[in-house]
Amino acid sequence: MSTAPVMAFVMDPIEVVDIHADTTFALMLEAGRRGCETWYVPPGGVGVRPGRGPIAVAQRATLRREAGNHVTLEAPQEIALDDADVIWQRTDPPVDESFTRVNQMLSLCERALVLNRPDSVVASNEKLFAMNFPDLMPATRVARTIPDLEAALADHGGEMIVKPLDGKGGEGIFHIRQGDPNVRTILEVSTHFETRWVQAQAYVPEVREGDKRILLVDGEVLGAVLRVPAEGESRANFHSGGQASQVGLDADDEKIVAAVAPRLREEGLFFVGIDVIGGRLTEINVTSPTGIQEMSRLDGVDYAAKVIDRVEALLATR
Repeated sequence: MSTAPVMAFVMDPIEVVDIHADTTFALMLEAGRRGCETWYVPPGGVGVRPGRGPIAVAQRATLRREAGNHVTLEAPQEIALDDADVIWQRTDPPVDESFTRVNQMLSLCERALVLNRPDSVVASNEKLFAMNFPDLMPATRVARTIPDLEAALADHGGEMIVKPLDGKGGEGIFHIRQGDPNVRTILEVSTHFETRWVQAQAYVPEVREGDKRILLVDGEVLGAVLRVPAEGESRANFHSGGQASQVGLDADDEKIVAAVAPRLREEGLFFVGIDVIGGRLTEINVTSPTGIQEMSRLDGVDYAAKVIDRVEALLATR
């Protein structure tokens, strides 16, 4: 076994990742480049065994930045996850029962460093967690009844964004305007006929200039990228067609980081993406934040290497 750290990556199917955009691929590629032993763990392969604790049916992985030939996987074998030094939980939302159970099993690890801390990930819904900092956010309400959401629309100045609490990549997001005859229909669909809570957030017009994703590592700024929505689109997420643009931090961003960072450290949320529109915090992404590859191309900086540097430094202090 290598003397370099052993890193296991719990992630969605590695065979189909976009090697030019996927943050997990970039982190795993860098870990392998510097001699770390890297293991691919599909979420369905995680379990618990008597006397062994959390285990996984895993495959040792060798990665290359070659489209169509980016990974070689060895034969699957059962490993004790506590034999790894670092476990990256990088499964994408939705935060459903499967996601929650995997995190609960990972929380049983006693030796391995799990990033992000599983119990905090389960407890920190990406929409609701931001609401710990209401003074930094646009006006925001969580509800599931149509009258409550119609009242929110009026309170928010007749224009708002409605988001499912467990969504990802811009899925299920609606831009609603008062007077639109489809408002009630949209709210019925969004709430699954008043059976699902949604977040209703005042529309911030500055989204047309872009939604800023700021990546934090152990509470410190790694970098930022501006996601600019496509023409006629309210969503700026890369999965929804948002285009990456270079950007720095301004005074509002620094104020938000200063307020949020201590809580992230306290909760063991090591790698986090916060979203800022018009100087207002909109989300805190703790599950599998993205943006490293776009930032690296725009800034000419190997941000994946900086993240792995911080992980190795953290390991050295344990």
